[in-house]
Amino acid sequence: MLPGMKMGWDFRTGIRRSLTAWKSWDDPCPGDFIFGIEFAPQLNTLPEAYIWNGTSKFYRTGSWFGLSFSGSPDLKSNFYYHGIVYKNDEVYYTYSLKNKSVVSRIYMNQTTGSREHLTWIEADQSWGLELSVPREADKCDTYGICGSNANCMINDNPICQCLIGFKPKSLDTWNRMDWSYGCVRNTTQSCEHKDKDVFVKLSGLKLPDTSRSWMAENLNLEECRTICLSNCSCMAYSNSDTRGNGSGCVIWYGDLMDIRTLSNNGQDLFIRVSNSEPGLIIGRSKRDDSRVRALIVGAVIGGVSVILLLGYCICKRGSK
Repeated sequence: MLPGMKMGWDFRTGIRRSLTAWKSWDDPCPGDFIFGIEFAPQLNTLPEAYIWNGTSKFYRTGSWFGLSFSGSPDLKSNFYYHGIVYKNDEVYYTYSLKNKSVVSRIYMNQTTGSREHLTWIEADQSWGLELSVPREADKCDTYGICGSNANCMINDNPICQCLIGFKPKSLDTWNRMDWSYGCVRNTTQSCEHKDKDVFVKLSGLKLPDTSRSWMAENLNLEECRTICLSNCSCMAYSNSDTRGNGSGCVIWYGDLMDIRTLSNNGQDLFIRVSNSEPGLIIGRSKRDDSRVRALIVGAVIGGVSVILLLGYCICKRGSK
């Protein structure tokens, strides 16, 4: 794929363009890995870019939120601009060079399953790797590694945690670090009491897979919340564009897939939970647990000290 090329859907002609790996370095027949845009215009979902391994999702960039992809905001280049363009008659991924003299291309690597962006290094007369996704050392880049309704945190151990209000669907396999079954709600959700549900704000995230979502660019966040609350199938909501103070609305239905915590520039997600849920902390790290334990110990010691001091004062007054 060269600068200025479009990869995506043309609704006028019905043409869908994608980037497919060669079967091998010397065999240009189609390989297993395909990079393309997924979008359901009839459902008005939010467009996303995926890498497929055959018929299975292998990697997801995360939604395009006006400034970056929600799943990889740190994957920026010194050589080019890139993003998803969404219009009435087409939706596509493209990129353009900051310096027109740079020679650049994007291709799919059948061996690693990665989408690689290369630039030509004139001095070495060779191609240099600029960016590559998914990142080999980052397990959270693997699509759906934690299953549904869970959050992947690469710096924690284990890396997968259920979202607030959820528990492992299979505790036995979860404890064996097989998270493929994902998480289910702690309590069965009732549509009769949907108006009493609350939303918990989680920050710094790669937002869920938008395959089962609905988007409205003309709604604000409060209107988005109202619509989500009125439909008991709605699981979460967020802004569809994060530029400025944020705008637009995207709503998720059903299980939430492929969420992860990012080290920087992640997005806010408002997750629906029952108002009977206790004030749990999502994705709390060991460092956070240590802080909580320290606060509890400090409070206990402080309380005991006050009691002892009062007892001493009472005894001293009685001795007089």
